[in-house]
Amino acid sequence: MSTMKEKMHTGELYLPNDKSILAEQEQCLEKLYEFNNTRPSEHEKRKKLLREMFAEIGENCYIEPPFHANWGGRHVYFGSNVYANFGLTTVDDTHIYVGDCTMFGPNVIVASAGHPICPELREKAYQYNFPVHIGKNCWIGAGAVIVPGVSIGDNTVIGAGSIVTKDIPANSVAVGNPCRVLREINEHDYEYYFKDRKIPEDLK
Repeated sequence: MSTMKEKMHTGELYLPNDKSILAEQEQCLEKLYEFNNTRPSEHEKRKKLLREMFAEIGENCYIEPPFHANWGGRHVYFGSNVYANFGLTTVDDTHIYVGDCTMFGPNVIVASAGHPICPELREKAYQYNFPVHIGKNCWIGAGAVIVPGVSIGDNTVIGAGSIVTKDIPANSVAVGNPCRVLREINEHDYEYYFKDRKIPEDLK
């Protein structure tokens, strides 16, 4: 029979207030508190803390405090060159995977945890978790929310304020609530970077 801690990563219903879970979680949150209270000039301290906090974190990653996470990043896997603006929240009760060169706008929420709709189960504080996968070179716009079990393909842009409830394919621009694919990335995007503003020739 699986323990409550094991059920965190199997998609089964479990009780997150189990004593064995809370003791370990508190240690992770102590590290998160330390990270969020670093000074802007303490670059090396921040890097060291992130390496200790995260399941994996690649080279040249930068997270603007405050960073919020149920487990302080314990179940988060970042590739290299990932950037997160102020207020990133990872509900990381199970695994969250982020590919190289992905950017998060301010106040993005990536949630791996959910609760049953059945009120009697919620009353007892039951929870379930499903992993989230975000590909390489994605841009997740400000205020976007990504729910448990979702996958987002490489190079995809998620518009600001979008609520991502289903998988989004690679090379897409997707927006809205619920988030839907607006269009594929196309030749126009390689010519213009914003409205009528052309990409300089030396940057192509």
